[in-house]
Amino acid sequence: MTEPSARPAASNGATQPPAADRLRDMLRTPGYLKVLVFSALIGVPVSLAAFWFLVALHELENAVWADLPQALGWDTPPWWWPLPLLPVAGVIVGLVVTHLPGAGGHIPASGLHAGGATSLALPGVIIAAVASLPLGATLGPEAPLIALGGGLALLFRDLVRAPATPQSNALLGAAGAAAAIAAIFGNPLIAGVLLIEVAGVGGPQLFAVLLPALLASGVGDLVFTGFGRWTGLDTGSLTVKFPEPPSRLDTGDVAWSILMAVAIGVLMHLVFAGGRLTAAFVAAHTVRRTVVCAAAAGACGALYALITDRSPVDVASSGQDTLTTMAADPQAWGVGALIAVLVFKAAAYSLCLGSLRGGPIFPALFLGGAAGLLLAPLPGLGVVPGVAAGMAAAAAGALRLPVSSVVLVVLILGNSATIPVVIIAAVVAFVTAELLPPGPSIPPRAPRRREGGEGAAAKV
Repeated sequence: MTEPSARPAASNGATQPPAADRLRDMLRTPGYLKVLVFSALIGVPVSLAAFWFLVALHELENAVWADLPQALGWDTPPWWWPLPLLPVAGVIVGLVVTHLPGAGGHIPASGLHAGGATSLALPGVIIAAVASLPLGATLGPEAPLIALGGGLALLFRDLVRAPATPQSNALLGAAGAAAAIAAIFGNPLIAGVLLIEVAGVGGPQLFAVLLPALLASGVGDLVFTGFGRWTGLDTGSLTVKFPEPPSRLDTGDVAWSILMAVAIGVLMHLVFAGGRLTAAFVAAHTVRRTVVCAAAAGACGALYALITDRSPVDVASSGQDTLTTMAADPQAWGVGALIAVLVFKAAAYSLCLGSLRGGPIFPALFLGGAAGLLLAPLPGLGVVPGVAAGMAAAAAGALRLPVSSVVLVVLILGNSATIPVVIIAAVVAFVTAELLPPGPSIPPRAPRRREGGEGAAAKV
């Protein structure tokens, strides 16, 4: 019996794996090569725009939550500080959703989106983010950055009158988004991995999206680094450094990480289910109910501060700066404060996910880190492995992107000792969240005339 022709002769080269053929043909296509060059070029202006956007958010947040209270005679914001701020955010976001194209970006409770951004939606995205994030929304800046980068890339494409096709829209949108979010996590690799997994592509399409995204994010990181040093301004990228290096993992670290990941996976599933219920509630009477939900999120921060005598910033913020200070001084948080911040921040997070505009990553990381720190005194579980596993579990349970969650936490923590528990926790939390009932869905938003019938982006 003769063996089937498993491998053709090298001389004829007539049959190669179809995927390899398609990839090779695509790389030889002048149109795709132009996309690569254009992706590198747009990395510069998109990164500059993202840099100043993040600087503006950072400076506004400092002005609202640090400079203004100190000017009025308080060292830290008083307990009632979020109460007037978040309703203002609710009014502005509600008006943006009802009157501007793009509705201020996608609803955070629906997860991260790989595309759907247009140049027409950019004003609404920027206004909604500037209203939400500095005024105390429990959300992060990554989703507005994705929309900003993708929209600007398509805008630059239109300005140079390059041909517009569905394929070029997807590639340039991913490249622009990667360039915009490269520095917010402190590493351009996260941008590429995150957008690959968000896009949900595979095979040759994986490389088609990967190459422009990585190229643009690498250029974007260079621009961020050089421009930040030149100006001396800070965009507030997330890095978490512990005062002591982690010890070697043992059986207790692994066992507790698995149990903790199951609990955190359930918690994040419930938080996002609450966010989708909030979005459905807001959809009926957008402005009025957005204000109600935003005010309720502000009340969560106020009650937390009133009960714990800590700053309401712990709840009424993305958690980026608070997570950094928590890792630097874990002993400053008592058990009561950790329980309170988990309860009130989870509630505020759920309300903001369905009513305001921003990204879901930073609050999830904070909740996971706080849960890990709370459970760290368990026998056999250390502080660093507990926080690392908690962050990975919360990110995977919230985003449903396990690979991105692992890469994100490993690169943020900057150590390799905790990689095993990070991977285990991310996988366990992801599986746990996926096996739970899906819960409520967000009602579709009717397209507005000014949007030209643009549909909503696909949910991750």
